[in-house]
Amino acid sequence: MTDQSTFSWDLFYQHRKKIKKQFQPFWKIKIIKKPLEILRKELTPTDSILDIGAGNRMIGEKITRALGIQNYKSMDIDRKQFHDYYSLDEIKESFDAVLLFEVIEHLDLEEGIDLIRKIYSLLNPGGKLVMTTPNLYHPNRYWDCHHKTPYRYDELGGLLSATGFITRNVCRIYNDAFLRRLFRIYVAAPLHRYLNVDFAPSILIIAHKEN
Repeated sequence: MTDQSTFSWDLFYQHRKKIKKQFQPFWKIKIIKKPLEILRKELTPTDSILDIGAGNRMIGEKITRALGIQNYKSMDIDRKQFHDYYSLDEIKESFDAVLLFEVIEHLDLEEGIDLIRKIYSLLNPGGKLVMTTPNLYHPNRYWDCHHKTPYRYDELGGLLSATGFITRNVCRIYNDAFLRRLFRIYVAAPLHRYLNVDFAPSILIIAHKEN
């Protein structure tokens, strides 16, 4: 569990304000169809990748096939699936990038802080964290019996920054049938803004460790 004396909530609130100011207004945050769009720009074939909460390793298969990633390793607590690691404590190597897709919301807040700190320690200087989480502006995306902690984009960005990361980019993830996607983005968007309800089910955040 996090030692509360080593985590500054005042620093967190300061960083949260900065993130909110940096990426305001929320409705202008870039929309992407799939995380692979970002991964194509952020990863190189020679990067060492750790995928935490990898499930069936589907992301690993996609980036290996699409990006030619040569050094991909996965970690998950599910021992019915093959993974390189089943606990973060087993990991003794460092990585150029860590993927954390739809994981942190399954942990309580203290566990989430511990996880971010551990990821920071596992990254090489200049290493990247690419993570996604449910978008709280979406009306029902977060509500799942396995979810423990909701994060708005500014809260998560502030938490990353307060832990030592540089929060560099935030995206909204939304993919749908072609015409419906165009309608929501270009026609229905004003109504969504008026109601303060988003159609993008997830957000993606990129942060990196200083060199």
